[in-house]
Amino acid sequence: MAIKKPKPPILSLTAEQESEATHKIKRFLEDRFELELGSFEAAEVLELFTREIAPHYYNRAIFDVQAHLKERFESIESDLWALEKN
Repeated sequence: MAIKKPKPPILSLTAEQESEATHKIKRFLEDRFELELGSFEAAEVLELFTREIAPHYYNRAIFDVQAHLKERFESIESDLWALEKN
């Protein structure tokens, strides 16, 4: 059976951001669940979130921005139309 190649992450972090995120994962799991992970394991958890979960938040953010911009452009268009009318 062939091993499925993981999909590439939709976004990437700087080395500093990745280190900070890994540290936060380790601290959270230790504080909340008394589970001590090494840096490698915490990096694996971060990679999972980056590949599988982050895209959902990213796409939602894009959708929200599109909706906001659409409303804003409609408002501007309406204001311009009102100015042209007078």
